[in-house]
Amino acid sequence: QVHVVESGGGLVQPGGSLRLSCAASGAISSINSMGWYRKAPGKEREFVATITTSGTTNYAESVKGRFAISRDGGHNTMYLQMNSLKPEDTAVYYCTAVSNQLFWGQGTQVTVSS
Repeated sequence: QVHVVESGGGLVQPGGSLRLSCAASGAISSINSMGWYRKAPGKEREFVATITTSGTTNYAESVKGRFAISRDGGHNTMYLQMNSLKPEDTAVYYCTAVSNQLFWGQGTQVTVSS
């Protein structure tokens, strides 16, 4: 079993930055990749970014060039650095971890507003 917990959400102005963190616990050695999804009110949950154990990253086109996903050396903490934030980025952001199945965190709210 893998457990992931997000933190770092909050209110930020358009154009601002925010860094989300995701702490993984449990069978972390079994994790193949970790990533972020987001869910805005009234919209479908969407992919944001992923990173593999080898360091390969992938981003949604909507965040490419603005967001950066990373993991620490022990692969137990993942980050999402969000820059040039837009109101459209407002959503609940969920951390995910993939081993033999997909594990989800509880979500952290990101609000981009003036």
